[in-house]
Amino acid sequence: MKKILLILIAVLLISGCEVKEKVPVNNNDTDKIKEQLNSLSLDEKIGQMLMISYRSIVADNNLISVLNDVKPGGFIMFSENFESYTQVNKFLNDIKSTADIPLFISVDQEGGRVQRLKSLTDKKVTVIPPMLELGKTNNSLLAYDVGQVMGEELGVFGINMDFAPVLDIYSNPNNTVIGNRSFGQTYELVSKMALSFSKGLESTGVIPVYKHFPGHGDTATDSHYDLPVIEKSKEELLNFELKPFIDAINNGAKVIMIGHLAIPNITHDDTPASLSKELITDLLKEELGYDGLVITDAVNMGALTNNYTSKEIYIKAINAGVDILLMPSPAKDALKIIKEAVVNGEISEEQINNSVLKILKLKENISNAPKYDESYLGSSLHQEIIDKIG
Repeated sequence: MKKILLILIAVLLISGCEVKEKVPVNNNDTDKIKEQLNSLSLDEKIGQMLMISYRSIVADNNLISVLNDVKPGGFIMFSENFESYTQVNKFLNDIKSTADIPLFISVDQEGGRVQRLKSLTDKKVTVIPPMLELGKTNNSLLAYDVGQVMGEELGVFGINMDFAPVLDIYSNPNNTVIGNRSFGQTYELVSKMALSFSKGLESTGVIPVYKHFPGHGDTATDSHYDLPVIEKSKEELLNFELKPFIDAINNGAKVIMIGHLAIPNITHDDTPASLSKELITDLLKEELGYDGLVITDAVNMGALTNNYTSKEIYIKAINAGVDILLMPSPAKDALKIIKEAVVNGEISEEQINNSVLKILKLKENISNAPKYDESYLGSSLHQEIIDKIG
C-alpha cells in the first residue's frame, strides 16, 4: 500500500500537482504560523531549511537566479562580501528583495581572528579582541557590553544572526582550531561570559548561535579538513563539554550549531554529530530538553565531504534532527535532492514541517529589530568598551 501511495505522489508531482502535508490549525498566534506553513509548497519549505553563501561583492544574475529558484531561508556573509558601506547595503538589499519571507542574514563575527566586518575598506569598525582575552577579565558585565557593541555594528547592515558565541572549552593546548576563540579553560568561565555576551547581542536584535555542540575544545583536528574524534564517555561530556550548552538551553538558547565531530562512545561508530540522531534528537533535544533551532556547521567541510555524498549528508542530517543546513552547494541541487528524498519516503514531510514551523516562529520578529546608522561603526563609545578588555 505504501509503495502505491509513493508512486501516486510521484505521478502527481510530475504532473505539476504538488501534494502538501497539512498541519492542523486552530485559532491562536502559533496557528497563524501554521497557516503560513500550510501556504508553502514543498519546495518553499525545503528552501527555508537552507542557508546559502556567495563569495562576491555584488548580487549578480547567478546569485539572483539561485535566490529566486531556491528561496533559501538564510544567507551567510563572508569577508568576500564586505567591501564598502554602500556596497554591502546594496548587496543585502538586492538579496532581501527576492524573499517573500524575511531572511536570516548571518555572519561569523566572534572577535579575534574571526570577524568579517574588518574587510570593510571605507569605514572604520570596532576591532574585537579574541574571546580568550575577554574571558581573562572574568567580567560578565563587560561581556554583555562587548556583545552589545558587536550587535550594534552588525545591526548597521541589518545582519540579524551571529554565529557566536563559541561554547567550546579550551581544554586542549594543542587545539589551534578553537584556541583563543574560546572564553577559557573552565566550563564555569565559558558559561558565565558566553551567556552574558549573548544577552548583549540579543539586546540589539541579533540572534546568537551557540557553537559547536557537543564541544570542539578537546581535539586538535580541524573539521574543515578531517573528522575530529572525541574519545569521551557521555558522563564525561555531561560533566564538562556539555555544561555550557546546558546552561545556554536553560537560558533560552534559540539556535545551536552542531559540529562535525565524532563521539564513538555515544554513537558506537564514527558518525559526525551533525549527522547523528543519537546526539541531536536523543541527547540534545530529548535528554537536555532543547527545543530551539539546530543548524549544522558548513556541510561543505572535509569532515563530511571526505566520507559522505551530498545526498547522504542532507538526508542523514535532516533525519538526525537538523533544521537548517549551512552552505549546501549547489543550493539548487540540494533542494532537488531533499525533495526527491521526501517523495521517495527517505525523509518524512512531517520532519520538514516541524523544522520549518520553528524557523517561521523565530522569524516572526526579526523585521522589528532595532535600526542602527553608520555612526555606530567604530564609534568612540564602542572603543572605550573594548579598551576595558586590556
